[in-house]
Amino acid sequence: MTQIGIDGFPRSKEEEEVISKDIEALFKTPNGKAVLSYLRSITIEAVGGGAISDNELRHLEGQRYLVGLIERHIRKAQKGASK
Repeated sequence: MTQIGIDGFPRSKEEEEVISKDIEALFKTPNGKAVLSYLRSITIEAVGGGAISDNELRHLEGQRYLVGLIERHIRKAQKGASK
């Protein structure tokens, strides 16, 4: 059965679980944690300020969306593993 995944794309529940588990496996390593921390620092934790242009803000929000998506997949995989 097809469902809408975390990213808004249709796929089976099994495919969605595999994606979440793969992302979680990649980012739970020490190097993966360091990379995710770096990505967070330049996206989610970044402050654009009042002088940021509309285009720059849209670009930053797209980057934030991707990092947030990675983190949501990690949480989903961890939640599934705790069941």
